[in-house]
Amino acid sequence: MKHLYGSLSLLLTTIPFLVQARVYESLEHLPSRDYDFIVVGGGIAGSVVASRLTEDRQFSVLLVEAGPNDEGIFEMRVPAFTFQLDKTYDWNYVTAPVAGLNNRTFDYARGHVLGGSSSINGMIYTRGAGDDYDEWARITGDSGWTWKSLFPLIKRHERWVLPLGGRDISGQYDPQVHGYNGNTLVSLVQSGPTEFDRRIMQSVQQLDGELPFNLDQNSGNPIGVTWNQNTFGDGERSSAADAYLNPEVRRRANLDIVVNTLATKVLPIGQEGSGGLLDIRTVELAPRSGDNTRKVFTAKKEVVLSGGIFNTPHILLNSGIGNRTELSALGITTIHDLPDVGKGMSDHHAVVNVWNATGTPYPPPGPEALEQWKESRTGPLANLSFSGRPFIWTRIPANDPIFEDYGPDPASGENAPHLEIIPGDEGNQVTAIIILLTPKPRGSVTLRSSNPFDPPVIDLGLFTHPFDFEALRIGVSRAIRFFSAPAWSDYLTALVTPNPETVPREVIEEFIRGQGVVGNHATGSAAMSARDKLKEGVVDPDLKVKGVKGLRIVDASVIPISPTAHPQAPVYLLAERAAELIREAYSIQKCDSQAFRDWYQPILEHIPLNNYYY
Repeated sequence: MKHLYGSLSLLLTTIPFLVQARVYESLEHLPSRDYDFIVVGGGIAGSVVASRLTEDRQFSVLLVEAGPNDEGIFEMRVPAFTFQLDKTYDWNYVTAPVAGLNNRTFDYARGHVLGGSSSINGMIYTRGAGDDYDEWARITGDSGWTWKSLFPLIKRHERWVLPLGGRDISGQYDPQVHGYNGNTLVSLVQSGPTEFDRRIMQSVQQLDGELPFNLDQNSGNPIGVTWNQNTFGDGERSSAADAYLNPEVRRRANLDIVVNTLATKVLPIGQEGSGGLLDIRTVELAPRSGDNTRKVFTAKKEVVLSGGIFNTPHILLNSGIGNRTELSALGITTIHDLPDVGKGMSDHHAVVNVWNATGTPYPPPGPEALEQWKESRTGPLANLSFSGRPFIWTRIPANDPIFEDYGPDPASGENAPHLEIIPGDEGNQVTAIIILLTPKPRGSVTLRSSNPFDPPVIDLGLFTHPFDFEALRIGVSRAIRFFSAPAWSDYLTALVTPNPETVPREVIEEFIRGQGVVGNHATGSAAMSARDKLKEGVVDPDLKVKGVKGLRIVDASVIPISPTAHPQAPVYLLAERAAELIREAYSIQKCDSQAFRDWYQPILEHIPLNNYYY
């Protein structure tokens, strides 16, 4: 009977005060309530965490998104409209001048809408090398971050679907490394291989193993030539908002979502004894429009920052969490001296090879393509031009002089590629985007001022180490070698961009400085590190901010090394594990008493649970 009353007490604490769950379009309409968790940022990580936590009715969550609601935005549904989206859905960040790229500045797209960057990105789905995740585990001292440990979460988050139309995709992916009952739709393109794609595969054979075919880039060993996979399905984009905040989830009574609302800072609610840890569970919110209205909400359990690579350190620094000297220079009182906030950021960077070709430019899709998409979700608008293309992932050999000249190999292991090559066909031109996945330089995110509405200073630090120039030079040569295979002899007419094998090294370096671009794949501005390294890194292996209580970070900023992947898939895996860690930390003892279940089930059947807030 004692256990019965204990379980009854537990049940009553999770039964309800009347409040309907909803999406609030502004801070003005958000009522003042208590929540167990406040998740700041409705991008990939925030969507996953909010969704997973509210699967358990004992947890109540407020999800805060600075951008607008994604519902009803037609252009976001159409994959081919990705690069035509209104700038409202982008933070419109601009980097600081990049010294290594002739002091040029770069627009840096980040999603400013529910779903975050998954609502506006190129939908490329690459997990990277298993060695990357094993390196996370080594850095943090936590075996839970290994590829093997995380692999079940891949199956949980992914829902592999066949392309509409039912074409045969056997031999283009490995069914054993995918999930089929998860949230995020992943697929190949609806149309079969083009003539351009066939030339790529012919080149693989003609080069006799130099760049071998790889059945699936997402197996943990991406090296080789492999068919690109994408976060779309049934002819539509599958964003984190679609996958984790679908209408059923948004109807949960224990989840509230507020959009068009900026988190300006986090605040301590007190201190754990004399000299103890600050307890940081309060968030200050403001209208995104920038007026002087402020509201504060305090989480009963934790605040989870999921603002992303730039916004998470921006919030921390504005809150007085960061390098004391730098904060003092802006007149910000330091509440917690944590020097690595905003430091250690890395990003991929790229250069593009161009060849003239014998074809004619492909015409853009006409009005009939849109009608086809509306009617059947098929046709040229159901994917981007590069969506179905084979990608090339390649390593620099271990005996290459680059490692003797410029220091140790920065890759996480033997299965981690240094370079990614994305072929493109425009009819009259062929391109190859060569991306350096393992850069040595590190950048930073710092404050422009003490005004939380001012954008941060984004210093990517690109090309400040000679390794990066040399690695990209090798990548350019490798792409030229690939497109020199006999398969291209009747299609390519001339290389337009410089060839490292025929021009001086300084010409290639100037080519990279003048034409190089950023990767839009930044990570690591609030990196995780080992638990005992209190002043190194920003979060511990459980993603808790070091030296304080009540505050966690879950987004790309905690990833400690540049992943050999487009980072959306790694962030999905990171967020899935984060949700597990949080739920385990606050799990309640389950009642296995059949007598108790027989008692409470009839009561629950008469309570309109969908209309209550837990």
